[in-house]
Amino acid sequence: MNIIVIVKHVPDLVEELEIAEDGKDLNRDFLKFVVNEFDDQALEQALLLKEKGGGTITAVALDAPEIDQTLFTCLAKGADKAVKIVGDLEGRVTSHAAAHMLADALKAMSHDLILTGVQSAEDLDGQVGPLLATYLGEPHVSVVTGVEARGQMVVVRQEYAGGVTGEFEVDLPAVLGIQAAPQPPRYAPISRVRATMKEKKLVEIQAAAADGAGLNVRQMVRPQVASHAEMIEGNTDTVVERIVGIMAERGLMNG
Repeated sequence: MNIIVIVKHVPDLVEELEIAEDGKDLNRDFLKFVVNEFDDQALEQALLLKEKGGGTITAVALDAPEIDQTLFTCLAKGADKAVKIVGDLEGRVTSHAAAHMLADALKAMSHDLILTGVQSAEDLDGQVGPLLATYLGEPHVSVVTGVEARGQMVVVRQEYAGGVTGEFEVDLPAVLGIQAAPQPPRYAPISRVRATMKEKKLVEIQAAAADGAGLNVRQMVRPQVASHAEMIEGNTDTVVERIVGIMAERGLMNG
């Protein structure tokens, strides 16, 4: 099975985040970037499929700051090939534009399965996978928590609210949005990543022109603290009386 895994770099959310002067993006000059956690889960799922049934894994990413190290890390973990899509990628790339560029590159790459993270911590819209499947004319299933290969199809587990899961048989080729692999993503020591940098090279593909459709950020602001929670103390009668009073103050009671 030939598997392609889409990976993306996102700002490290443990860092102090500042809004850019135009108010439409984060100030990225001093940001630390890490691989999107759901993409890391997608890579782990691909590695498990390869270990069980053989095949090849190709990691693909749009060019971005420090993306080379992420792609070499994918190789160090067990991917066979890494592709970087380069071009005019300055600034924020919308999900529509990213899907267009990825689809154009992937049409020329033989594949049975494309795995993406279910969403990105950077936008949380989860649209790259569905859009990519649409542009490629392939079936898509998202919020996937397990994949099993069966001949010319895969059986995928999809998670619903309340811990409910469903199973689907999906014909190949297909695009899957991975929420979680059956086990935590493996770790690649920095020594192995550095050795991989000396042994292997990244393949570069020129990005195709993409339209500007998608979400446009009009303004970003920090959350404003309006008030704090009120802790109600006392016996049952006191607590109930205060709750009723609060509801009355806010017009939540009739009569």
